[in-house]
Amino acid sequence: MIADIISPQAKHFAPGAQTVLRGHENRSRRVVLLKGSLVQNSRGESRGISARVTKNGRYGFSSVASYTEKDAEAVLKAATENALFLDQRAGAPRGTYPALPGGTVPDCRLIVDTDQKRIIEACQEIDGYICRTYPDLLSRTVVYSEDSQDKIILTSDAASGHVTYPRCYIYVMMSAESKSGAPVELFKAFGGAGSFADHFADLSAVYPGIDALHAHLMNKKEGVYAEAGSKTVILGGMMGGMLAHEAVGHTVEADLVLGGSAAGPSLHKPVASAMVNLVDFAGEAFGVPTPLPVYLDDEGTLARDAVLIKDGILAGYMNNRETAAHFGVAPQGNARAWDFNDEPLIRMRNTCILPGKSTLEDMIASIDDGYYLIDSSNGQADLTGEFMFGVSLGYEIKRGKLGRALLDTTVSGVAFEMLKTVDMLSDKVVWSSSGFCGKKQPMPVGMGGPDMRCRITIGGR
Repeated sequence: MIADIISPQAKHFAPGAQTVLRGHENRSRRVVLLKGSLVQNSRGESRGISARVTKNGRYGFSSVASYTEKDAEAVLKAATENALFLDQRAGAPRGTYPALPGGTVPDCRLIVDTDQKRIIEACQEIDGYICRTYPDLLSRTVVYSEDSQDKIILTSDAASGHVTYPRCYIYVMMSAESKSGAPVELFKAFGGAGSFADHFADLSAVYPGIDALHAHLMNKKEGVYAEAGSKTVILGGMMGGMLAHEAVGHTVEADLVLGGSAAGPSLHKPVASAMVNLVDFAGEAFGVPTPLPVYLDDEGTLARDAVLIKDGILAGYMNNRETAAHFGVAPQGNARAWDFNDEPLIRMRNTCILPGKSTLEDMIASIDDGYYLIDSSNGQADLTGEFMFGVSLGYEIKRGKLGRALLDTTVSGVAFEMLKTVDMLSDKVVWSSSGFCGKKQPMPVGMGGPDMRCRITIGGR
């Protein structure tokens, strides 16, 4: 945990300027075993200080890759001078942003520095289980990945606090030979927010998930290609979460709205079925902590949930202080920076379609000829809301029952049109939190949703 050398710098804040000073440390680890051989064993860290000073809507930014009180004072001085220089020469002032309430944030989650040897041994233990139990595999890979952010945020006119964001995962990847002789593969991530001991103190808890992954892989090696065309499908929660993030979430980030996204003209208009609700959650969702809780953003905004779609109507955007002032709304804590020398951008936190009242069994029984699409390997979308996602795990639905597994395929469409076809939502939410969002800077994000019945275009062979 980084020491607080940031708070004493408040005495150096320039009068009349809106100031954010941030001390910031990132750590990362990665261990990779390929068929039992250690092929990667790495760790890294970065630490530094940044300051962003705004004067009449013109801001200066400065950062340094070291962490002392002298460095903090120097960075603050440089950012202040930059802001004052621009304010004097940039024409008419833009005005100041409304002050934000102060407040407290929950105690930091401890970042534990687990011995690297213990991490390697855990990966070897999991690999040994797979090797002994499933010798029929073509290949197997076990990956341990850990990253953490540790931030002290001090502001002149908003909230301040010390926040940490540790998370760790073990990825298991398996491949087998299909009936045609071509390889098929699947992977699964285990873990979540917290440190190694929070998730992997007892590795036997991971084995049922590995067993389920292998069962799906054995089904997939006997799989068939989907029939191409517009189909009635059930998107699993992982697929719905990716849709919520990639095809909808980015279009309602206010900086991208101002850049011309499809959400701009759609505010307060129908963009989905009336049963669809979409929220970017902050610290809690459905009465429990979110997969990756955020309590304070990097501009000093206390984090609150952002309601994006309400009963099918586009209800709002995600903002930073600048865009919130532009649209005349309150920011809700979406401005985040990945590293100490990055400026905060508008980012998602835990974006999720809310559950409905149907059971998955009833949803499957309602389809005579369609597909249950469970997991995705990749995806892309643009600011029109048009998307294409790879489907790595899915099954046929024939006469209300699950059929054969699918070989890899794709789905595509336009999010705000496809969401209007949603007519059933399951009563359970599935979350994913192991990935990064790549909007200019990497950023850990959570995404999720229920099983969702809709019409979608699916690829074939």
